Amino acid sequence: MRLGVVVLAAGLGKRMRSRLPKVLHPLGGQPLLSHVLEKARQLGAARIVTVYGHGGQQVRDALAGAGCVWVEQAEQLGTGHAVIQAMPQLADVDRVLVLYGDVPLISVATLARLISVSADTGLGVLTADVPAPAGYGRVLRDAHGRVTGIVEEKDATPDQRAITEVNTGILIAERTRLVGWLARLGNDNVQGEYYLTDVTGLAAAEGVAVATTHPARLTEVAGVNDRVQLAALERDYQRHAAEELMRAGVTLADPGRFDLRGTLHAEQDVSIDVNVVIEGEVRLSGGVRIGPNCLLKDCRIGPATQVLANSVIEGAQIGADARVGPFARVRPETRLADQTHVGNFVEIKKTSLGVGSKANHLTYLGDAEIGAGVNVGAGTITCNYDGVNKSVTRIEDRAFIGSNSALVAPVTVGAGATIGAGSVITRDTPAEELTLTRAPQVTIPGWQRPKKRPSS
Repeated sequence: MRLGVVVLAAGLGKRMRSRLPKVLHPLGGQPLLSHVLEKARQLGAARIVTVYGHGGQQVRDALAGAGCVWVEQAEQLGTGHAVIQAMPQLADVDRVLVLYGDVPLISVATLARLISVSADTGLGVLTADVPAPAGYGRVLRDAHGRVTGIVEEKDATPDQRAITEVNTGILIAERTRLVGWLARLGNDNVQGEYYLTDVTGLAAAEGVAVATTHPARLTEVAGVNDRVQLAALERDYQRHAAEELMRAGVTLADPGRFDLRGTLHAEQDVSIDVNVVIEGEVRLSGGVRIGPNCLLKDCRIGPATQVLANSVIEGAQIGADARVGPFARVRPETRLADQTHVGNFVEIKKTSLGVGSKANHLTYLGDAEIGAGVNVGAGTITCNYDGVNKSVTRIEDRAFIGSNSALVAPVTVGAGATIGAGSVITRDTPAEELTLTRAPQVTIPGWQRPKKRPSS
């Protein structure tokens, strides 16, 4: 069975009150539409067609690598009209699944169940039982429980509005049958639109059994129409992400204060404190401890390493049994070896730090290659930028850099060398020697501080 998927993403989203197209608003760090497209890919769809409209080029540019076919709905004439625009791109599929770009939490398991229950009939519809169904189309059934149609709320009678089984909009149909039903859609309704939901009544009238199933959770079929709804879905998304991590062996100090905005691969006995944000792809080895208020983005952290409070780690690799923070910033292309220490108010960028090396306080290390067993004193900076070019500082094994030193790149500090505190090093220094640049200390006898002049 070749499956085609149509994703409807042409809505304006007026209630978002934003210049950003609705389907590009983020949930879990990714655009709403990205979540839906990913579910379609996981289902093994042979072709995915995304119908776009308002903000179309912006949507296409943002998701240029999504691997779907883009079709424009120039006029917003309803969901049925939108699917009609997509059908020419699906001539080689057997069944067509319709999803929505602003319904991001639909699960692959629910969709797979819908595909399965409708395997022997021409149409399957995902419905839900909603205690307060206002705003939804109602599912109509006959005395034998067979689906006879769907009526939109604006067109429903009072008795029909009392029905609590609602249409989610998600359906799957045999392609050839769907083409015929779409061709017969009319727009004689309050909205003057071509409703995709009318396909259900056309199928039932032909004697086609309409298969139905429910989602496991109502939030799976919740759409986003404003920022309040988006925030509610964000919390639901984060809660389930946190639960999955905890079941996999991760300790979260407070699941309600954890944000996953990418992918986290965590081994057993990882501990994460409150207000930690994960972005991009992050890998945490066994026994890693992350303190409160940290941001981790596109990084790898080795076994038993501690990241202390209020630290930012981005695009870096950190070895085993290391310690980072508190208040440290580890920037892209940084590699910290095993048992390294990067302490409070240290910024480190595009730098390698060898085994057991330490930069414990108030330091900037940029474009540096630092060996093993090096101690970098407080207030040290590598002067890597001359206003045009960036150059490399090399500090060899066992060197000791005194506090408040400036190493002006390109420069090499030899193995075992000592740099005296307060030095400005502009030339290579020999191994195992003390090098310092320091003006003589002078005391001026009788000197007095300036005093305020008497007021006139």
